Amino acid sequence: MPEIKHPQDAIVRVLRTCICGSDLHLYNGNVPDTRVGSTFGHEFVGEIVEIGSEVTKVKIGDRVIVPFNISCGECHFCRQGMFGNCHESNTEATAVGAIYGYSHTAGGFNGGQAEYCRVPYANVGPTIIPEGMDLDDAVLLTDVVPTGYQAAEMAGIQPNDTVLVFGAGPIGIMAARCAWLFGAGRVIIIDQEDYRLEFARNYSYCEAYNFNEMGDPVVFIKKITDWLGADCVIDAVGAEAAGNTMQTITGRKLLLQAGSATALHWAINSVKKGGVVSVVGVYGPTDNLVPIGNVLNKGLTIRANQASVKRLLPRLIEHVQNGVINPKGLITHRLPLEEVADGYRMFSAKLDNCIKTVLLPPTANH
Repeated sequence: MPEIKHPQDAIVRVLRTCICGSDLHLYNGNVPDTRVGSTFGHEFVGEIVEIGSEVTKVKIGDRVIVPFNISCGECHFCRQGMFGNCHESNTEATAVGAIYGYSHTAGGFNGGQAEYCRVPYANVGPTIIPEGMDLDDAVLLTDVVPTGYQAAEMAGIQPNDTVLVFGAGPIGIMAARCAWLFGAGRVIIIDQEDYRLEFARNYSYCEAYNFNEMGDPVVFIKKITDWLGADCVIDAVGAEAAGNTMQTITGRKLLLQAGSATALHWAINSVKKGGVVSVVGVYGPTDNLVPIGNVLNKGLTIRANQASVKRLLPRLIEHVQNGVINPKGLITHRLPLEEVADGYRMFSAKLDNCIKTVLLPPTANH
């Protein structure tokens, strides 16, 4: 049971929490300083059960969306809306701000795959769930929807652009869906799991291709885009990309670089000259083997960041309420929190056509 440690803390009784693709990087040992005894989980919603003496924006009994970013709201970067880069919340790093349940490189805070969670800066992050919103929709507003939406936003999509997404996990599927909101004329998603590709076709209304069936993915994309390349490319894969033996060995097996950069290579090489590469796939904080010369010679723009959930929530809540986005449509599995180990195994091994798993703590039934 967590305790109030600061006057601006709140304690949340967790009502819904999820397993994220980023959690698999921890589960598989790709993120450094992940310590024994840590509680994972950065996607959760819950009910406020206790507040510190300086908390004024939420009260006991409020049901809240808790952004995965832990942000102070007052530092140089928070004031710019860069809540994923808070300069105060993470004493372990100067790049990323703190993240719930994501190793000590992201601040060492316990996460929400639990019955209760301590929420720092409770005047900043927690956002009251609108009356009538399904908790399954709300929990996906903590990360999946904002990250997919910001991936499309950072891609700088212009009317009728061809947008290419690498990775048909929940984030890639959501990014493909959101690309249409920015005016895309064509959306393509690439993965190696047929069940995920079929899900993406139905949910995101996009073209979907298996990279194991196309030889060189870069040549394939050039061929179907008049040999120019896609206008915008989104890397929604990150550190555990498959598809290149050397990258897999050095990045996933030997950990000589901060994950396999296969998807990022493909993104850089398959985008058109002058195009934009948007990166939301998670890589570790050390070096990667990346073709920076191609970035220079093609005149590319690369935009990357953790999603600033708090900045995006008002717009995304409106989209959910208006039926523009259907977050809970991504959920394929619901498990009791006690079966979380089975949930991780299923998601990691891509069993039972798993796209997104929601965990229900025993506290959710109180």
